[in-house]
Amino acid sequence: MSTKFIHDNFLLENKYAEELYHNYSKNQPIIDYHNHLPPQQIADDVTFNNITNVWINGDHYKWRAMRTLGVNEAFITGNSSDKDKFLNWAKTVPYTMRNPLYHWTHLELARYFDIYDLLNEKSAEKIWEQTQEKLNSDGYSCRGLLKKVNAEFVCTTEDPTDTLEHHQKLKKSGFDVKVSTAFRPDKAILILNDGYNNYIDSLGSIAGVSVNTFSDLCSALKNRIEFFNANGCKLCDHGLDQIYFENYTESEVNAIFKKKRENKSISNEEALKFQSAILVFLCETYHEYGWVQQFHLGALRNNNARMHRILGPDTGWDSIGDYPQAQKLSAFLNALDSKDKLTKTIIYNLNPADNEVMATMIGNFNDGSVKGKVQFGSGWWFLDQKDGMTKQLNALSNMGLISCFVGMLTDSRSFLSFPRHEYFRRILCNLLGDEIKRGELPNDMEWIGKMVSDISYNNAKEYFNL
Repeated sequence: MSTKFIHDNFLLENKYAEELYHNYSKNQPIIDYHNHLPPQQIADDVTFNNITNVWINGDHYKWRAMRTLGVNEAFITGNSSDKDKFLNWAKTVPYTMRNPLYHWTHLELARYFDIYDLLNEKSAEKIWEQTQEKLNSDGYSCRGLLKKVNAEFVCTTEDPTDTLEHHQKLKKSGFDVKVSTAFRPDKAILILNDGYNNYIDSLGSIAGVSVNTFSDLCSALKNRIEFFNANGCKLCDHGLDQIYFENYTESEVNAIFKKKRENKSISNEEALKFQSAILVFLCETYHEYGWVQQFHLGALRNNNARMHRILGPDTGWDSIGDYPQAQKLSAFLNALDSKDKLTKTIIYNLNPADNEVMATMIGNFNDGSVKGKVQFGSGWWFLDQKDGMTKQLNALSNMGLISCFVGMLTDSRSFLSFPRHEYFRRILCNLLGDEIKRGELPNDMEWIGKMVSDISYNNAKEYFNL
């Protein structure tokens, strides 16, 4: 038996799990339909000077762990050297046991760098040198890293004001991993955000629309949807605390938007009416263009005001929220479905208390028109770990059809995060293998193996029309 921590049968606890993973899942290409990779780096095929640049910078998962251990911010987001930042991460790693970071760290070292040593203070210098040597060799540019993990399709996430010049460059480059984009218009929805009017000015400028009325705003957003669609975009994504669905009239929404454009204060009730109206408009438009819409629900963001002022958003100060989800989500989906304007939809849940809510909600709107039309998305962010994935898979299995599930995505800013697909696949295969062993599922490798292949790859390929 291998003495390596990361070995061929890592997380696979019996022969059935091993057979499912190695024969039906391991070699399937990766479809990563939602991430936050910078398209400019892919277009320019950027290389990285050292492992800190590709692995630690921008990774707020690691930053949170380091802060918890008492590592000074200078060695996290500050001005310390890249090597010192890596050494402080290495010191932190042994303390991350039972956090998914421990598994991810060693999977990533193994898959990208062929390093199977445990990362800690003792091994840090050696691993720094080993990774440095690899990163300076062929095959370790951004495109090389994507090819190394058998990525077939990756979908980044861009704001409506983006020019998509890097995606256009990629399309002409002949790169054999397909790179597309998802439309993320949250800044146009969240009317209470600081700088909202300045953002709307920028949106109007790039759309060639003078945005003075709600109708103008809709025209500007539709202009950008048309532009994204012409550049191959087939998905949108929203990161919201919850779905908004308040009753509103056209005159109310026009008046609310006019007040905002005149820099007058907006009440919370007015904001909810406006946000409901613009979200309905957007989702009806997505249906018109045949896009897939994604909703990431439940994050409580920017909790630490002091650190948010210093470092800005997406730097590790977010947590799980406990917003009510069911009633507004139901009313919203029903309003779209009632007009036959509900497009394919993926709902991601951040609060594990709502797993069964989401797993049952999707069944209300799977109308037989499309296989798995409304999806309960993979465990994400704080639930992107063994326990969180297993709970999502169990809730979906108990209350829906796991066989129709479109599987995993990274939702990551890191080019080294793709072994999370392997992590998910191993967890899936072990879950099914354990039930075969216990007699809860039949020993029908042909059928269950097909289901594993579908969840790993085929369902996503079909769902996104790739």
